[in-house]
Amino acid sequence: MTTTERGANDGADLRDRPADDADTALAALAAQLDASVAALSSARRRVAELQELRAQGLSWREIVPREARPLIVETLTRTLDGLGAVGGRFRREEAVALHGEGESIAGIGRLFGVSRQRASAYLQEHQ
Repeated sequence: MTTTERGANDGADLRDRPADDADTALAALAAQLDASVAALSSARRRVAELQELRAQGLSWREIVPREARPLIVETLTRTLDGLGAVGGRFRREEAVALHGEGESIAGIGRLFGVSRQRASAYLQEHQ
């Protein structure tokens, strides 16, 4: 049975299963994505404001000290760090869930586009 067939056959049973750690991590990822979209939208507006100030002839030395915190670069760093952490947690939990449902480590590697060794590391990192 292929992974696709196994997934199609297991689909009906999923409604009766309790949420697992991968479900919890997926919910956290959704929340982080929402927060990231909001933060990046705000950063994008601030970029437009800076572009307008530059177009008016202001220097960076005039603009940056007046810029409200967090600075655009701070927002970007926090957003990327948050996505990396929550995304990494989801990747590990999803690997554990797949393995628990019978997927091989090599199969997880193929699904995730990583080596078998990296897929194995996801499982080890979970512990």
